[in-house]
Formats: sequence, C-alpha cells, structure tokens
Amino acid sequence: MQLSLLFNIYCNRKLLILSHNHSTSYLPLIAVCLGGLLLLEACSSSSEPQQEEQSAETSALPVKDFIFGDEQPFPQCHASTLLRRPDGQFLVAWFGGTEEKDDDVGIWLSRGRPDQWSKPQEIAKLRDDPHWNPVLFQADDDTIYLYFKVGKEIDHWETWVKTSTDDGETWSEATELVTGDRGGRGPVRNKPIILSDGTWLAGASHEDNRVWDAFADRSTDQGESWEMTDYLEMNRDSLEGEGIIQPTLWESEPGKVHMLLRSSDGYVYRSDSDDYGQSWSAVYRTELPNPNSGIDVTQLSDGTLALAYNRDNENWGARAPLSIALSADNGETWPHVLDIEEGDPDDEFSYPAIISFGDTIAVSYTWQREKIAVWMGTKDQIPESPIAFQIR
Repeated sequence: MQLSLLFNIYCNRKLLILSHNHSTSYLPLIAVCLGGLLLLEACSSSSEPQQEEQSAETSALPVKDFIFGDEQPFPQCHASTLLRRPDGQFLVAWFGGTEEKDDDVGIWLSRGRPDQWSKPQEIAKLRDDPHWNPVLFQADDDTIYLYFKVGKEIDHWETWVKTSTDDGETWSEATELVTGDRGGRGPVRNKPIILSDGTWLAGASHEDNRVWDAFADRSTDQGESWEMTDYLEMNRDSLEGEGIIQPTLWESEPGKVHMLLRSSDGYVYRSDSDDYGQSWSAVYRTELPNPNSGIDVTQLSDGTLALAYNRDNENWGARAPLSIALSADNGETWPHVLDIEEGDPDDEFSYPAIISFGDTIAVSYTWQREKIAVWMGTKDQIPESPIAFQIR
C-alpha cells in the first residue's frame, strides 16, 4: 500500500506539471499511471494471503498436537525428526514397530501441520532388521534427505539415505551413505547443518561394547562423500559411564562451530571448533543436566539458541519433564526455560527434534512411546526461569 501511495503521488505531480505547461501529452502518462497502480494493487493483493496465513500460524501459538491418534499400525514409536517446507507444511518421521530393536521396526512419515496431518506411511524398510533414528535434512537446492540406521545391534548398524524432490511425496531407492561402513556414519540422530562456507556438518557417534565416542562427519560436495574427524577427546577417568553420543550442532560465526552432547555422566557436554568442524576441543561438562537421553538445539535468526532436553542428572534417569531453554550468549547461560511436558518420573517425553523459523520454534518428540507429539511456539512464550539447571 505504501508503494501504491507513492506512485499515486508521483503521477499526480506529473499531471499537475503538464497541465500548468498546457501540454496535451498527458494521455499516455495517464495510461502508464493507471497500469502501474493496477499492477501494484495486484502484487499487494497476491501477498496478502501468504501474510495472513503466516499471521494465523503464529497467532494461535503455542500449540501442542499429536501426529496420529490411537489407531496406528505400530504398537510403539520413537526418535522423531522434523523439517518445515517453505509453504509452512511439516514433514515428521520416526521409527515404529512392535518395540525398539524388533525386526518389524521401519521408518514412518507424516506430512502436514497441527490438526492437519496425513496418515502415517512407512517409507523405509530395507529388510527384516530393525531400523533406527531417522534424520530429515533439506539441502540448499530444496532436495530433502532422509538418513537412517539399519541393523540388529547399534554397535554394527549401517547408515542409509533416501532423497525426495517432491516435498516427501515420493522417495528414491536407499543407498549406503558410506559403503561397507559398520557402526554408523553421518548424522546419528540430529539434523546436519550447512556451514557458512557451504560444508555440510553432521554430528556422529559410535557405540561399541558400551564404549561411546563422538565425532563429526563433514561433506564438502553436498553429501556425495563424507570425511570423518577424529573422535572427540574426553577424560574417561572423570566422565562416568559409557561416554558421549549424539552431538547437536550450531555455528556462531564463520568457522566457529559448537556441539552439545548427550552423556552418561548426568550432564550435557560440549566441544568447540575454530576450523569449520575439522578439529575439536576436548569435551567439557556444562551445568545442564542430562539423564542419558537425546537433546537437540536450533539457532534462531537473531542468534538465540533453543535447546530441547530432559532436565534430570541421573544416568538413565527420568525422561520427564521435557523442556526448552533459551540462550542469548552462545550457550553460556540459559535464563529462559519452559517445560512443554511435565509428568511423573516414570513418564517418557523424550528424543526431541527442534527447528526454528523466524522467532518460532517447533519441536517433535516421543510421547510415552505411544505417539509422536509436536509443540510449536515463539521464543517470547518461553519465560525467564531459574529451572534450566535445576534437577527435578
């Protein structure tokens, strides 16, 4: 409307000048002005539905919803992942079957938005071995990648990948991410990120005979090949239990990359890189509690970090409540916290996947192993609270 007003003023001034000069050449100018105003009005009108849709999407927040109801073709489900398409639609995937580790477990997917989810479809089942930990990722060329693990035991699982170029309607045949790999390459649970130099960086880890190690996998050719870093250095004399796994990543400035990690020590651990994730500092403990359960972080457009996590500090402890914490200082402090699920210690609200767009945050997570839930809200709806480091 502002452009239309300015254009209108411009035309009026031109016509006034011509009339003062007693010019008869104002008819073509009238035609130009009318055409320009009609074009501007059409452009303004075409943008209004999209603006109204975005406004409606955020005005109803926060919202919590289930992807499916009580009737589904799998007794249990776990380890969801999500991404948001430019049209506001979400893709959410998870593994589902009789129980985790059973041979009938496959990778399932639903598309839509709160209150408008499609019927779950199994999109990956390569053989009668359990499938695990799907990870959705959208490349700059709009191709959607689905990474997932296959294998009877975590120690020896393989990483496979499928792609979609039609918003997840159809998928390519699955291929091994790194041919012949056993143990797992590429994203182990959380989404990769694209660094400022174009590198794809994935948080990865190995679990071998209850010894856990984490590393990063890097691709400089848009996922065609991957290079594994060294295992992150850790002091096993002070870090109790199995170790660290499942890194989640962000880049604070060009080349400076950071990861938070699930641990068996009761706390979230951290490592930092100054060279685009090629080498990493020794891991160090943060004050954030972790009951040896999955975590995930997203970086908002203003640099704010949003972390989804369970705040219990017992190894294999409570996976309730499920919380979101915000940090405005690159993860040094987390003064804003919201429990999006509360519950009792025996409840399970776990394995969150978190993304952001504008100042809006969306989280998918396991709900009692029975359903996949989605929470969506804005960062302003996460209050200042001292509970980020409090143990339930």
